[in-house]
Amino acid sequence: MLRGLSTIVYTAEDVARAADWYAEALGATPYFRRPEQGPPAYVEFRLGDYRHELGIMDRRFWPGGAASGGTSVAYWAVDDVRAAHQRLLDLGASPHEEVTERGPGFVTAAVRDPFGNVLGVMENQHYLDVLASRSSVDDA
Repeated sequence: MLRGLSTIVYTAEDVARAADWYAEALGATPYFRRPEQGPPAYVEFRLGDYRHELGIMDRRFWPGGAASGGTSVAYWAVDDVRAAHQRLLDLGASPHEEVTERGPGFVTAAVRDPFGNVLGVMENQHYLDVLASRSSVDDA
């Protein structure tokens, strides 16, 4: 069911300041920012050999609020978010984030496992694009 790590999202009260700090720490600049003008609510970096995504989201948008425990979630790539989310709920997880369309090719959902951890699942076009490009290199 889980294909590979897709995206990890951290939260911050000041996304611009966090983005600057991570840019310095990582030696990279965010490739994605929303909104495009004004103070950012979300920025995203692509890192490493597989171009994994590290997002920083305004803490106000954390599902259930920051007081709900934990302020990061790792999203695992899946083929069908709705089916994966439902399966996790059927196995005893509790809802954390309902299925949410984030933009074309990007859909997320998250649960709290029976032990309190947040587990995210994501349909992620970027993950599929990287996989396809690596597969074509391997076939050559």
